Order: sequence, then structure tokens, then C-alpha cells
Amino acid sequence: MKVEFDDSLITGNTMIDNQHKELIAKIDALLICCEQGGGKVQAIKMLDYLENYTEFHFTEEEKLQKEVSYPALEGHRQKHEEFKKAVEVLYDMLVEEEGPSEAFVAAVKKNVVDWLFDHIKNMDRALAEYIKQA
Repeated sequence: MKVEFDDSLITGNTMIDNQHKELIAKIDALLICCEQGGGKVQAIKMLDYLENYTEFHFTEEEKLQKEVSYPALEGHRQKHEEFKKAVEVLYDMLVEEEGPSEAFVAAVKKNVVDWLFDHIKNMDRALAEYIKQA
């Protein structure tokens, strides 16, 4: 499964879009690792990097929201917390299993890829529009 940043994910905010490109590239690398039989240790390292980059991105995005007094900041922050919890569940799956399984890949697709794409197309796009108008 190839996960790529495409035009449907453009928010119009350069910083947000560039960070999304990096985040999606890391998710794609994790999925490729899993599909090519990468082991548990390699998958955990990639998940570590994804978690760290996600934390960086969410912090930057929330800082930007504070700077522009974005009225939906708290709801946006809560959605970010949901995503972090989904990543914790992925760690638990890797620890319980001998390596990335089909169930793990399905969970990444549902709880990371689908969630992130929906979040970008709705919440992040609304944020970028607000910033543009502010």
C-alpha cells in the first residue's frame, strides 16, 4: 500500500503542508517496512520516529493556532490527543506480536492513515483558511 501526499491534502499553509508531506512519507516508510517483512525492532524504530515527528508537528500546529487566536484550538488539540493514543495502541500491538502483522498494518491504515487524511482535509484545512483570513 502506497501512502502519498497529493493535491487533496493541500491546506494552503506552507508550514503545515510541508510537515504533512514529511509525516506521510514516514507513515509510508513504516508501511513499506511492514509489507516487506521488516522485523519488530525495525518497525518499533520507525514508529518511534513517527511518534516524535508527530509530536513536533502537533506542537508547531498548536503554537500557530495560539498565535492567531484560533477559536477551535481546544477541539483540534483533543483530536491530536486521539491520534497519540492510536499510536500507543500500535506500540502495544508490536510488543504483543512477534513483528508487524496484517492486523498491525490494518490498524496503521485505519487509525493513522485514514484518521490523518480526514483530519488534514477537514480540521487542518479549516485552520489554514482561518489563518489566511486573519
